[in-house]
Amino acid sequence: MPQSSTSSREVNIVRNYRSPVVAYCGRMLRLSVLAIYMLMFALIPVAAVHGQVLGSSPLDSGVQFGGGLSNPLATTGSTTIQNPEFDRGSSGSSSSLQVPTTLSSDQIVQILQQNPDLVVELKSQVAVRLQQQGTQIDANDISDEMLYNQIATNADVRASTATFLRAHGYPSPGGLLAAGSNIGDGSANGDLLPGEQSLADVRAARLGADGSNDVGLSAASRSGLTTGMSQPMNSVGSRQEDGRGREEVNSSTDLPKVLRQPAPYNLQSMRDLYTQIPDGSTALKRFGSEVFVNRNASAMTRGGSGRDTPLDVALGPDYVVGAGDTLTINMWGGMTQTITRVIDRDGRILLPDAGSLDVGELPLSKAESVIRGALAKQYRDGQFSVTVSQLRSVRVYVAGDVQRPGGYDISSLATPLSALYAAGGPTSVGSLRTARHYRGDQLIEEVDLYDFLLHGIRTKSARFESGDTLLVPPLGTQVAVSGAVKRPAIYELKSGEATLASVVDAAGGFTAAASLGHITIERIDADGQRETVTLKIAGAASSQGDRDAIAGFHVKDGDRIRVAQILPYSQRVIYLAGHVARPGRLPYTDGLRLSDVLHSYQDMLPEPGPRGQIVRLVPPDLHAEAIEFDVPDVLIGNANLNLQPFDTIRIFGRYEVDAPKVTIQGEVMQPSTYPLSKGMTAAQLVRMAGGFKRDALLESADLTSYGVLNANRIVGSLATVRIGAAVAGTDPGADVPLKPGDILTIRQITGWTDIGESVTINGQVKFPGTYGFQEGERLSSVLRRAGEFRETAYPAGAVLVRDQVRELEEKSREELIRQIETSSAAARLSPNLGSSDATQSLKAIQAQQDQVLSQLKSQPASGRQVVHLSSDIDSWANTSVDIELRRGDVLTIPKRPSFVLVTGQVYNVTALTFTPGKSAGWYLQHAGGTSNTANRKEIFVIRANGSVIGRHSGGLFDPAVLSTKLDPGDVVVVPQKVIGASLFWRNLLTAAQLASSIAITAAVANL
Repeated sequence: MPQSSTSSREVNIVRNYRSPVVAYCGRMLRLSVLAIYMLMFALIPVAAVHGQVLGSSPLDSGVQFGGGLSNPLATTGSTTIQNPEFDRGSSGSSSSLQVPTTLSSDQIVQILQQNPDLVVELKSQVAVRLQQQGTQIDANDISDEMLYNQIATNADVRASTATFLRAHGYPSPGGLLAAGSNIGDGSANGDLLPGEQSLADVRAARLGADGSNDVGLSAASRSGLTTGMSQPMNSVGSRQEDGRGREEVNSSTDLPKVLRQPAPYNLQSMRDLYTQIPDGSTALKRFGSEVFVNRNASAMTRGGSGRDTPLDVALGPDYVVGAGDTLTINMWGGMTQTITRVIDRDGRILLPDAGSLDVGELPLSKAESVIRGALAKQYRDGQFSVTVSQLRSVRVYVAGDVQRPGGYDISSLATPLSALYAAGGPTSVGSLRTARHYRGDQLIEEVDLYDFLLHGIRTKSARFESGDTLLVPPLGTQVAVSGAVKRPAIYELKSGEATLASVVDAAGGFTAAASLGHITIERIDADGQRETVTLKIAGAASSQGDRDAIAGFHVKDGDRIRVAQILPYSQRVIYLAGHVARPGRLPYTDGLRLSDVLHSYQDMLPEPGPRGQIVRLVPPDLHAEAIEFDVPDVLIGNANLNLQPFDTIRIFGRYEVDAPKVTIQGEVMQPSTYPLSKGMTAAQLVRMAGGFKRDALLESADLTSYGVLNANRIVGSLATVRIGAAVAGTDPGADVPLKPGDILTIRQITGWTDIGESVTINGQVKFPGTYGFQEGERLSSVLRRAGEFRETAYPAGAVLVRDQVRELEEKSREELIRQIETSSAAARLSPNLGSSDATQSLKAIQAQQDQVLSQLKSQPASGRQVVHLSSDIDSWANTSVDIELRRGDVLTIPKRPSFVLVTGQVYNVTALTFTPGKSAGWYLQHAGGTSNTANRKEIFVIRANGSVIGRHSGGLFDPAVLSTKLDPGDVVVVPQKVIGASLFWRNLLTAAQLASSIAITAAVANL
């Protein structure tokens, strides 16, 4: 056997060179991340057909391949998985079985427990998905308890896992319906599927039970009784039919009932070995008790009334007729007649012309001779036959340990079993092996009901006569047998049957999975103490010595015999897992080699990885070691390793772990990150991304590659690829192979975004509308194409709105709002104010702040760019005033206004008729002057073209703002006096008032 120290390929995966503290912290971090991602996993549809990764691949969510092929790692929003078994059931007749589409948590856990390979695959797919999303977690970190807890508590996880199971063909229609589960509502209270006990059932069984007949029912039996009681109790017969088929079976072909312990690695071999055979200390039912529990009213009627019971059996000539029997006499020959007579209490019947005849207590043959002789004298050449058409009833008394002791009128042909059945059967302490038939004080016979229950033999018991008694004494010796026998139950023994062999025979014999070397007997010793006795035999079922030992072992009253089953796993098996076509268990034979399992690429899924792994459980403690191998070498026979029992051969997919990926971006249909297939080139990547867009530059593309230098750092390189020729195939040398991590960038044709550019000319031009323009075209050119200005146009007040300017203004406005909102009100106060004055000032500052903010937020950015136009286009064409146009520009030429607007803190906000040569002060005076809240030092003028003249607009010797000569459409703005001593605060609010007033001029242009 190869050891880890002798093979350079072997790597001990159990070793861990990290410190315990670091390892523990890392594991806890991964587990906490896993709990979060389990919820994400529940929201992703599961696509598990042919081993696909759960949900949409993080490499490509909904990406379409070239030629209309979908990414095999991606799924659509809603995945529909059809099962042929379900389709046949749904398309059949109305009586066909309908398989529910919802599984309860108990059913899902039960299926996973029965199929460890599903748990392994489910954990692996979840781990791979988390790794692809950037979470470094191993499938071994996902414990069974964590997985089962998410299934039990999270409905989304439960639904996704159920879809995963249905994709793998679980459960089958018959197996699902046989479970009798509550699967319609998807609750967590559904019953278990057959084949394996849950830990809850085993714990419940360990609680013990009393001595009643119904204690110790299996999970399936309990569910059957519960289901039956919830149905309407229309008749006793319906309850009997509902209970049929729900008794616990113990077939050797069933999956063994085991308890699975958490395995340290996510390997099927580990899961098989980490199983325990439950002690099986479940309470048993008394054998034969169901016969008398599952009875119906019609059977009781037939057993209790003899007068109305039709005679459906032939009576022998030795039947003794008596009072109450009905005789039918048929006559033919000289005459044809049928007469019916009932034997009276004196045993006599009255015949026509023959008189009274005494036939009571005579055998039927003798009574027929007497009647024939009497009638022959009266009817010459007559033929006669006598039959019993109805039987008499007899009164029999059933006493002892029965359910309903008392007298019963039963048929004269009834057996002791019929009488006992009419009385409801024995009680829990009544014997099933001995029933005594008395006639007076004389014992007629003893009846053993096991002859009928075990072998179906109904012996010829003595006939009942009126007044007879059937006595059921207390039960005798009882033993319980469980485990690997065909009929586990509590059996009653008679003297001479107190051997282990007779008990096993009564229980139907051993199953094929019985381990005869592990038979234990729990009994009560002579001192009243419980002890456990082990039957010491070799354990070979074919050994004569073992059979003699079993036959010679005597059992005692109260013994509980437990026959253990063999180990639930095969000890000569290997496992095939991962990226293969037929994963699962394979038989192991001496000399088995790796090439005997992996014959060719047909045994694997498409694109397997180059490296494989054998996880070997090394005896004697079966610790895990990993042996790596090269898959291509194995397939050609160069690396043919010897296999050992419990080896797990794992084949990794090319994209499963540390998948090589390449990225394409730019002008293709579906830019994204794609798996790097073997031999992929730049042209193939473009086709995978759906091909070029119309704006793609086909002349060249950028290819950025990365490599590892000296095994300690990453270096990048940039190359140019003639991508158009490579994709078209006109130049084979233009295409280049790709390496993991490459980024291919497809550039856009220069000026592509300029296609469809236009500007809008509104207002006082001859031909307003939308005009396309060439790159570099100026404002004067478009105005000439629009027919130039009309006579009513006012070019000095032209408003040019540009999207780029609007974006800048919006950012500036938001920043100004943020500064005002975050500025502390206390910092704006003068330090010389008293407490009462400070309070009043704070309120005033806050009110002013709210007012300014309201004005700023209500006035969106206008996006106006100042232009200086005149009516003579030739005078400013091709100068700095003649600006270049941009996409989306809107130029509005207003009519010549006839007013000047005065607004702000004045007594009369109004528009005054324009008077040539007048100054701003003149217009302000005619508006009533400034109010008390006006800030006279910061009065400013907004020109019709959008430019602003303020106190600091000109030089030191420029005239004051109020001395400025105004033009039509100008606006005089008198701002509000700013409250607060802070210079920063005053400048901030002044700028805010100016910003909120700019929009006024744009509105004036539309008047």
